[in-house]
Amino acid sequence: MVETSIPEINLNTPPLSDNKAAQESNAGEIQLKEPNLKEKGFWQRRKKLLIPLFIVFFLFVVNFLLFFNVYLKTKSFYTSLKELKASIITKDLDKTNRSLVGSQKKFSDLKGAYNLIKWTRFVPFFGGYTSDFDHLLNAGEYSFQALSEGIEALGPHLDLLGFTGSSLGKETGATVDKIAFITKALPEVLPKIGPVVQKLSLVRSEIDQINPNRYPVRFGRTEIRSKVESLLEEVDRAISVVENSEPLVQQLPYILGIDSSRRYFLLFQNDKELRPTGGFMTAYAIMNVDKATFDPVSSDDIYNLDSKYKPSITAPDPIVKYLKGPYAISKKTRLRDLNWSPDFYESMKVFTTEIEKVGIEDIDGVIAVDTQFLVDLLEVLGPIQVAGYGTFSTEITPECNCPQVIYELESLADVEGPIVWDPSGSGKVIYAPPNWLNRKKMIGPLMNSIAAYSLGQPASKMPDLVSVFLKSLEEKHILVYFKDNKVQEAADKFGITGRFIESKGDYLYINDANLGGRKSNLYVTQEVSQEILVDKDGYLEKKLVITYKNPEKHDGWLNSVLPNWVRIYVPQGSQLLSLDGLKDMADPYDEAGKTVFAGFFELRPQGIARVEVKYRLPFKLDGKYNLLIQKQPGKDAPLYTLTFGKKNKEFYLNKDTSISF
Repeated sequence: MVETSIPEINLNTPPLSDNKAAQESNAGEIQLKEPNLKEKGFWQRRKKLLIPLFIVFFLFVVNFLLFFNVYLKTKSFYTSLKELKASIITKDLDKTNRSLVGSQKKFSDLKGAYNLIKWTRFVPFFGGYTSDFDHLLNAGEYSFQALSEGIEALGPHLDLLGFTGSSLGKETGATVDKIAFITKALPEVLPKIGPVVQKLSLVRSEIDQINPNRYPVRFGRTEIRSKVESLLEEVDRAISVVENSEPLVQQLPYILGIDSSRRYFLLFQNDKELRPTGGFMTAYAIMNVDKATFDPVSSDDIYNLDSKYKPSITAPDPIVKYLKGPYAISKKTRLRDLNWSPDFYESMKVFTTEIEKVGIEDIDGVIAVDTQFLVDLLEVLGPIQVAGYGTFSTEITPECNCPQVIYELESLADVEGPIVWDPSGSGKVIYAPPNWLNRKKMIGPLMNSIAAYSLGQPASKMPDLVSVFLKSLEEKHILVYFKDNKVQEAADKFGITGRFIESKGDYLYINDANLGGRKSNLYVTQEVSQEILVDKDGYLEKKLVITYKNPEKHDGWLNSVLPNWVRIYVPQGSQLLSLDGLKDMADPYDEAGKTVFAGFFELRPQGIARVEVKYRLPFKLDGKYNLLIQKQPGKDAPLYTLTFGKKNKEFYLNKDTSISF
C-alpha cells in the first residue's frame, strides 16, 4: 500500500503575503535597532569627554576674566600712582592727600581682585609669578602706611621741604621764627619717625623675596628682566635713603644745640685750589650753636694758626717733593696741609688733635664748606653787604669769568703768595701779601652777614635755604666731622662725612691735589671714560682715561701751571697693566681697603693732560656688573662715560653713584 504524505495546514499561519510583509517588517526593525545601539555608545563616550572639556573651558574663561580683571585693576592703580607721584613732585600737599586717598582706594580694589586668583600660588611654575605679585601687594600696603604716617608725623613742617597746602598756611614771620618753632616741635616729631622706618623695612623684606631671575630676559623686543631689576633697585635705594637718614634725624637735638649748646670749628676749604678733602684750608671760624642758631665767636687765617704750631708729623713725599716752600727747610707737615687723606674723617681726626696744641680746644666737631656752597647760598639770599668789604653777589665778573663773590674771596685770599713765617719759630712774618690782614679780618664779618641775612629771610624762603644745604651735603660742598662717636656714625650712614665707602663689586675714586698751582682749579675741567672688557680667563679688565682741560689763559694770579698729584682708588688686589701720561709715578699700594695708582703731572693754561690706566680687576664677572664711583669733595660734576660691551652710560658725577649692568 502506498502511503501518501499530505501537508499539514496551520490555520493560524497568516497568509503568505502577510507573512512576507511581517518578515520584511521584522527585518526592518532589526536594521533600525542595530544603528541605535552603536550611536548610543558613541554619544555616551563623547559625553564623558565633552563634560570635562566643558568644565576646563568654563574654568579657563572664568580665570581669564578674573586675571583680566586684575590686569584692569592694576592698570587703574598704576594710573593713580602716577598722579600721586606727580603731586609729590610738585609738592602740593592738598593734591598729595587727595591722590593718596584715591590710590589707596584703587589699591584696595586691586587686592580684592587678586584674592580671587590667589590660589594660583600653588600651581607649579605659574605660582612663582603669583607669589611675586603677592609680595608686591604686601610691599604696597606697607608703603601706603609709611607714607600716611610720614605725612602725619611731619605735619606742619612739610613746608621746609617745599610743600604748599591749605593745612600748612602761609608763613608771615622770619626764618628765625620758623627755626624756633621747629626746635620746640622736634621732641614731638622724632618719636614718630621710627615707626615709618620700620614700615619701610617691611617693604624691603617683601621686595627681597621677589626673584627677578624667574622672568625672561626679554619678550620680543621688550626688556623684561632688566626692568624688574631696575624697579627693585630703585625701591631699595629709596628705602635706604630714608633708613640712612633716620639715625641722623634722631641726633638733630645734639647737632643743633637744642639739648645743650655746641661749639664747632667752621673750616673754609678753597675748592679753586683743590686738595684731597675738597680744597686748601684757607681760613676758619669758631661757631657756637644754641637752639639751632649759629653765632660766630672768632675767626682767623689758617696761616696765623699755623704760625703757633710746631710741626711733628712727617709730611707725605708728594708734598715735600712738589709743594716745596717750607718743606725745603723741614719735612714736617704744616697744619694747613693736614687734610692729605681723602677720607675727611681721618684727616679731621688728625687735624683736631693737632689744633688742640695751639689752643683750639673743646670743639664738638668740624663743618667744612667751600666756595660753591657760598655761591649757591647767595643765589637764594641775593647780594649781601659785609661791613667794610662791600657787596658780595653771584653776578659773573669779567676779570675772572666767575661769580663776583669768588673773585673777591680769591682777591683777599692770596694775591701774591702765602704768608711766610720765620722757620725758627720766632713768630715773625718774613713775607706776606699786602692784604693778608684784610683776609683774616674778613671771615668774621662775612659769617655774621651770612647768618644775619639767612635768619632775617622771610619764612617762605626757608625751604630754598634747606634745599641749598641738602644739595651741598649731597654733592660734598659741605662735610661734617663729629667727636661724639654715636653722632659721627649717624652722619657716616647718611653719607655726609666724606669717607671711603666699602664696595662688593667694582670701585673707582679719582682724587686730585693741587700742589702749588694757585687757583687754577677755577678753570680746570675733568672728563673720565671707562671701558670694561672680559679677558679670556673671565677676569674684568678696564681701560680708564682721565682728561684734564684748562681753556683759560695764564694770568699769573688765579691761573697758572697746575702741578697735580692724582690718586686712583680701585678694588684691592687690582693688577696694574699700564699707566701713561704721568711725569712721576708711585708704586701701586694699598690704602683704606683699596689699591691705589698714583702719580704726578702738570696741566698748563690752555692745555690738555691725559692720564690713561689699564688694569685687571681681582674678580671675574659673576652675573651682574656693579660699580661704585665716589666723587671728590670740592669738584663740580665731571663728565663720566662708561662702556661695557654694547652698553653705554654717560652722566655727570655730582655725588657718589652706583651703576649696574
